[in-house]
Amino acid sequence: MNKLPHFLLMLPASLLHAETQTDARLDEIVVTAPLPVSKSDAGSPVTVLSDDDLRMKTGHSIGDTLKNELGISSQSFGPGVGTPVIRGQAGPRVRVLNNGIGANDVSAISPDHATSVEPLLAERIEVLRGPATLLYGSGAIGGVVNVIDNRIPGKAFDKALNAALEQRFDSTSDETSTTMKVEGSKDHIAYHLDGFYRHRDNMDIGGQGIDTAKVAITDPSLEIVDNPRGYLNNTGAEAISGSAGLSWVDDFGFAGVSINNLNNNYGIAPDGTGEEIVQIAMRQTKYDFKSELDNPLPFAKNLRTRLGYTDYQHTEIANGEPGAFFTNKSYEGRIELNHHDIGPLRGAVGFQAQVSDFNAIEKMTGNSIVPRSDSYSYGVFGVEAFDLGPVTYQFGTRVEQTDIHPDGFDALSYTPVSASASALWKLDTRNSLNLAVTRSSRAPTVQELLANGYHDATRSFEVGSLSLKEETSYNLDLGYRFKGDWLRAEFDLFHNWASDYIYQRRTGEFVDEDGNPCAVDCKPVLQSSQQDAIFKGYEAKLIFPMLENHLGLLELTLFSDYTRGEFVNGGDVPRMPPLRYGLQLDYNKDKLSSYLRLTRADDQTHVGDFETSTAGYYLLNVGVNYQIKASQDAKLMVFAKGNNLLDQNIRNATSYLRNFAPEAGRGAEVGFRLSY
Repeated sequence: MNKLPHFLLMLPASLLHAETQTDARLDEIVVTAPLPVSKSDAGSPVTVLSDDDLRMKTGHSIGDTLKNELGISSQSFGPGVGTPVIRGQAGPRVRVLNNGIGANDVSAISPDHATSVEPLLAERIEVLRGPATLLYGSGAIGGVVNVIDNRIPGKAFDKALNAALEQRFDSTSDETSTTMKVEGSKDHIAYHLDGFYRHRDNMDIGGQGIDTAKVAITDPSLEIVDNPRGYLNNTGAEAISGSAGLSWVDDFGFAGVSINNLNNNYGIAPDGTGEEIVQIAMRQTKYDFKSELDNPLPFAKNLRTRLGYTDYQHTEIANGEPGAFFTNKSYEGRIELNHHDIGPLRGAVGFQAQVSDFNAIEKMTGNSIVPRSDSYSYGVFGVEAFDLGPVTYQFGTRVEQTDIHPDGFDALSYTPVSASASALWKLDTRNSLNLAVTRSSRAPTVQELLANGYHDATRSFEVGSLSLKEETSYNLDLGYRFKGDWLRAEFDLFHNWASDYIYQRRTGEFVDEDGNPCAVDCKPVLQSSQQDAIFKGYEAKLIFPMLENHLGLLELTLFSDYTRGEFVNGGDVPRMPPLRYGLQLDYNKDKLSSYLRLTRADDQTHVGDFETSTAGYYLLNVGVNYQIKASQDAKLMVFAKGNNLLDQNIRNATSYLRNFAPEAGRGAEVGFRLSY
């Protein structure tokens, strides 16, 4: 007779209810996937945050919101910036989408540029890796992050007026944020209005701001005279945003438009010399069209279209005077057709186009940092899936043509070709295996090719290279899932071979702001370079139901993730996340949910040439939320979080600014969300 673990003897038959809840989470439909698929049926790892789970994890940025998910960290640049890092890949290798279409800001080309997609407004965030990313761009080697905010309603609401108000306060920077949403429908018209306001002061930290010993290695000419303890200067911020959307919803589907405006002013942690204080003033206006038609043609299940125009700019203000000035005006459109099944085949085909006008100059002098460039990108893609016994197979391909026309240079042309194959084998009702093989190819970005100038916020002289070739990555993913009464388990292994991997490396040279050799007030040179590289690692999670009875449900989660990046010819890929492992306790009873999470991050000593290591740390976080029925139609959720309770002075290994700007110290966050 099979013997159960001792602690399971405490579990009553009501454990079946917990398993049912888990099944519901796993059966969520992943809307970003190329074909409608539940999370449990995805052929590669998928992360989904929604509802109360998202509310509790919402941070200052998309990267901050996702940084505790397996395989994901944040490329922070002080509290004002946090872009996602997926399996060590960041920048142009991680595509951030807003409602299925690119954000089209300039966050992918430099680590000091904040993304224009705000987690405060999100209703759902999906992270895809592997073959599904081919639908959204050949360059998304790391993955795709889709932030969904229902700005253009896709269906009618049950009432003419629905509203939500959320208020937060974070003690680490005295940050207050207010988010409001109003939406509803009448007859065939559905509308959506939202907005937020955020203000914060300087951020508290767990020790000294600047690691002078490490800075002496990376910037030996820097004379540090101002290095406060316990807080970071110039890390305050203020942001305000508003959106409006309108849709026509009918039996055939829907079509709608929206407009969004964002103003975000944030500071960059100073270098301690007392000479230069940098603020960034970002402005963006975005117009979108979205539609979905059901059965528009005899052979089509549905036809989805997206079209967006983005007018983006930001100014880097040094000591009150405008410095680097970035602009990007872009159009992006995509059309996807899901065809009716052809025998066992179900699939989709599509076309995507993107046109952008990018420029980066010194605003006062007009000197070019990156030449004004017109970029044109056109791609066709397709994905097909079929079932063969207990195995679901999926194949996809994408061909893209990218042309860049920079002022003063010859046109540059690239043709990235990407393909994928995956298989999901359901061994039985509890066990499944998934295998995915992907070839992804991307063209170099304008910044990587043509940068040639001093960048205020990164305090570096950046040099591009016109000799850069297409970067090609061959990715192998292997996963295993187990779902039982006493244990749920997820394991994912990956191995990526990157040919002509593009990265910014420190050359060891130092120049002045005009690029000339110097002896004092020198800036490090960052050069766009290419080498073959290998990335490998894993993500693992074990969930044990420890107790479920009239006292509530208690679950223990053990987790770990790891990414190692090496160049084939020797040396380490810079700015890789460290090994992480830890545990989380989750307790739920009726309308109360709570967690305690302890994470250990090891030292990161594999840092690359002219880079510095980061020390390991322990991160202890706790959180609780409680649901209250305020009235017949109104619900109130109150929540509180304690972050970095051990007050560790954490240096983020993936951050360019890690020696100048540690992560936030010990703090508390409280808030409420009232919905009607």
